[in-house]
Order: sequence, then C-alpha cells, then structure tokens
Amino acid sequence: MLLPFSGHLPEVHGHRGCRGLRPENTLPAFREALRLGVDAIELDVVVSADRQVVVSHEPWMSAAICRLPSGEPIAPTEARQHNLYQLPYARIREYDCGRTRHPNFPEQLPAPAYKPLLREVVADLENLTRQLGRRPVNYSVEIKSEPAHDSLFQPPPVALLALVLAELQALQIMPRTMLLCFDKRVLQLARRAVPTLPLCLLIEDALPLADHLAALGFTPAVVGPDFRLLTSALAAQLAAQHIRLVPWTVNEPADLRAVLALHPWGITTDYPDRLLAMRQELYSL
Repeated sequence: MLLPFSGHLPEVHGHRGCRGLRPENTLPAFREALRLGVDAIELDVVVSADRQVVVSHEPWMSAAICRLPSGEPIAPTEARQHNLYQLPYARIREYDCGRTRHPNFPEQLPAPAYKPLLREVVADLENLTRQLGRRPVNYSVEIKSEPAHDSLFQPPPVALLALVLAELQALQIMPRTMLLCFDKRVLQLARRAVPTLPLCLLIEDALPLADHLAALGFTPAVVGPDFRLLTSALAAQLAAQHIRLVPWTVNEPADLRAVLALHPWGITTDYPDRLLAMRQELYSL
C-alpha cells in the first residue's frame, strides 16, 4: 500500500556511512553508501592533537572495533587511554578500525580501514560521485561534544566549532551540509557564526520538546530524536513549528515503516539498502 505523498520524498541518511554493511565511519562504508544511492552521508567528527578534523564516533579508539597499530585488540578498560585528542593524526592512522566486525552487525563486511580525515572523506566521495554520474550527495556532520570532555577529549566548543567550520568552508560543501550535535553550546555558537547553516538538535532523552527548545534558545531547522522517542504527537509538534524531523537510528523494517508513516524529512539508518528498497516500494518510484 502506498503511503500518502506530502510533497517531499523522505531522505535516506546513511549512518556512519552504512554501519550495518561496512565498518563505521570508514572510506569503505561511505563509498558503499554512495553507491547504494543515499541522499546524505552522516558522519561524526572529533579533533586530533595536531588539530586535524578526524572522522570518528568516539574521541578515543573503541575497543569494540579498533585494534592497536600492532594488530592486537584494545582492552575495554584501556580504550580511553587511546585518546585521539592526545594523538597526532599520523599515529591515529596506524590503528585499524575495520578488520573487527562490530558485534551488533552480523551483515557487516570487515576490511582493513583507518579513521580518515574529514577532508579525505569528502574528496573521495566527490570524486566517486563524478565517476558514478550521480547528483552531489549531502553531508550530515555530527560534532561530537559534551561538557565533561572539554580540554580532555576535545577542544573547548569555540575552538572545536571553528576547526570544523574552517574545514567545511575549505571543502566548499557548506551549501550541502547540515550540522548535528547533542551539545546545545555548539549549536548556539554555530547559529551565531553561520546563520544560514542548517542545524540539527539531536535528542536522546524524554524531556519535552519545549524544554529542549527553551534551553537551546532558538528554533533549529531540524530535530533528530532517537526514534524510540518518536510519537505522532511529537511529529505533529515539529510540523506545527516547521521543524524538519530526521530521527535516528532506524534499522528494522517494522520500525522503518512506522517512522515513514509519520512523514519525516529524512531517516538516519545503518541499513540504507533496506530504507531505499522500502521507499521504492511504498512510494512507487
């Protein structure tokens, strides 16, 4: 049965590329997502000791997916000792974060991979876009930031944001970029620095939307809740305030169908292949 068409086809945002299929936040994951046909590449960024913008979900080497330069596993109790903010990028690149399959994603195809720089990812994808002859992809860039990490695992928010914005401007992808963050401090600074840049407030708790918006101090272009928090009432609230809805991280077919029925602007998923096929089916493309 076809879903009602609201005038906007829900976008497919490949979470960390396509984490369900390839090692997260690596070039193989981003390339596969682009080949599948995602509308946007979602990725996370942190900063190295030499102020490079590195694509990584954690500001340290995750014991679940990364190995030491020697090839040995990282003990879970020692993961935070491999602090990216205290390592120069040349050293970060020596770790492998692709050969160990993530335990939650049995379909993932392991392959040797390192944590790339943001500039490397964008250059690679822009080149592949031309090779495939497809339209330019959008970028959903999540700045990893939390107050407890200031000056320990990350620069203070002003410096962190400045590094990321400088990179986006140098790469000339600002018109195709949305900036995401849980840390309201970063979004507040970004709104002042680049008022035209679409900002997405990420939410992972059950506080009322009004409380989040009051704390933020402005109405963001996009809100990205954990999909398990999503209700028809919340979707209606966002629509009434002309805020785009892009929930995360929706993977199972039943959940994808339920979220699509709420007419989101987009969906962030580890399995863009599933969502693309479902979109084709439900909207008779």
